[in-house]
Amino acid sequence: MNVAYGPLRKTDAARCAELEALLFEGDDPWPDIAFLRELAAGHNRYIAARADDKLVGYAGISRLGRTPPFEYEIHTIGVDPAYQGQGIGRRMMTELLDYAGTDSVVYLEVRTDNGPAIGLYTSLGFITVGLRKRYYRVSGADAFTMRRDAS
Repeated sequence: MNVAYGPLRKTDAARCAELEALLFEGDDPWPDIAFLRELAAGHNRYIAARADDKLVGYAGISRLGRTPPFEYEIHTIGVDPAYQGQGIGRRMMTELLDYAGTDSVVYLEVRTDNGPAIGLYTSLGFITVGLRKRYYRVSGADAFTMRRDAS
């Protein structure tokens, strides 16, 4: 399988919303307008994974603050279930972390019951630093706050 990585485009918003509904059913998945707003913000960076020109993954990071040293927050990451387990999520995360740089702290939230994602983030240097009770409003699921320190 040939997967190409590049910028997420406005024309991808509907497919992202479709994947969100599939991946995060019951947890307030983002609609297409949310992706359009994220893409329009100058302090965000979003990347796409495409297999045979089909969007199969997306991920985004946001720069926090206006002056260095910056902190970053992973806003979202999703991979089509048919393509999971093939390193696509890892590659997108690596690209986002490269964008943030090694001198920046990066945060994210992840459902406490999402073992595969927690394993990925831990393998990329993230540590659990907190628990956010009922972080996911619709389902009431808890989330870990995780942080990757500057190296």
